[in-house]
Amino acid sequence: MTRVLTLAVLAAALPFTAQAAEGLSYTYLEGGYSASRSDLAPVNPSADSDGWSVRGAAAFHPNFHAFGDYTRERVDRSPLDRDQWRLGVGYNHEINTRTDLLTRVAYQSIDFGRGLDASGYAVEVGARSALLPTLEGYALAGYEDYGRGFDSEFYGRLGAQWTFTPNFGVASDVKLIRGGDRQWFVGPRLRW
Repeated sequence: MTRVLTLAVLAAALPFTAQAAEGLSYTYLEGGYSASRSDLAPVNPSADSDGWSVRGAAAFHPNFHAFGDYTRERVDRSPLDRDQWRLGVGYNHEINTRTDLLTRVAYQSIDFGRGLDASGYAVEVGARSALLPTLEGYALAGYEDYGRGFDSEFYGRLGAQWTFTPNFGVASDVKLIRGGDRQWFVGPRLRW
């Protein structure tokens, strides 16, 4: 009985003993230029905005990391600003030596001012891979729900990072939201 119990505990722990795939770090800080196109109907059916973003993550276990980001953008031809942030936790599981399965859940908030604000959650699942020694990429499918005043939507997120040194590179990200909204980011990334 003791041997069966020991084997059961080991089998249950297997998903948590994997490390991140080679070359992938879940501890980083990045900042840079961001731009968005959002449907703010009836205020503006295609509001373009641009500004800056700060993003980061910290691994606190070989398979878990906390992440967060903040974006501040000015809406073109409008007195509105776009303030958006999210905080969450992610789980990564090595599929092979170069690729991780990645799942994330986050609490997020968006505020355009003048009463156009909401908070909600997002969930994402996908893969992150070291494609080349100096290039990594990821593809995620997600769902977000802001609650009142904003539609709940499915989205896709694609990103890449080109590394110049083991700790420094340039990151980019695009989020394509069902319904036509888009968000872009590009900027330097410091990882360790």
